[in-house]
Amino acid sequence: MSTPHIAAAPGDFAPVVLMPGDPRRARLIAQRLFDEPRLVTDVRNIEGWTGTVAGRPVSVLASGMGCPSITIYATELFRFYGVRRIVRVGTAGGLAPRLQLGDVVVGSAAHTDSSINTTRIPGVHFAAAPSYGLLSAAVAAARAAGVPVHVGPIFSSDHFYGVGSDVFSALARHGTLAVEMEAAALYGVAAAEGGEALTTATITDHLERGESMTPAEREECFQRMSRIALAAVLSDSPS
Repeated sequence: MSTPHIAAAPGDFAPVVLMPGDPRRARLIAQRLFDEPRLVTDVRNIEGWTGTVAGRPVSVLASGMGCPSITIYATELFRFYGVRRIVRVGTAGGLAPRLQLGDVVVGSAAHTDSSINTTRIPGVHFAAAPSYGLLSAAVAAARAAGVPVHVGPIFSSDHFYGVGSDVFSALARHGTLAVEMEAAALYGVAAAEGGEALTTATITDHLERGESMTPAEREECFQRMSRIALAAVLSDSPS
């Protein structure tokens, strides 16, 4: 069985999946963290890999950028491939003053300027929220690794350019930690499909202070956060 965007066969995906945006990062996660990784799909160069960690099956699939793209891939994984958990592994721009470059943010809710969830339940302002079990497992894994972690709402924007600094300042005043582009859509899909989802993100830029990581620093932090996400997706924590 294949879908319009995934060429894997039935059983090729594990029930738990890590989901970075970048296909190259999906490949690196598989090659560095999985035992015996194998490529199971590469339609449109969006790579999906499956392997094992400590004898347990796990997969990784890139999502592309933005709410529409992650909605497509997450829906097909949940609906057609028997996936039950997806943890997004991403980067984010910091909004909260206390955040430092390299900190990990775990999204306990996702505000958005996207219309992606507005038609899910007509007349209802859908609250995009993650699985509590995955959230608590990710926080525990980060703390065990000595990685600074912050839990709170994040902002999923449809726009990489053009969002005014006044919007970011207002979000920060309302307790929003960071901005990225996919979490709200992923949380909506998981709720609709009866799955579990979480977004973890490394702060690679701070938008209020104008700070940015170097490419080498981004790569090191990404690998560290991938291990945290892997611990969460393979955890036995209840939802």
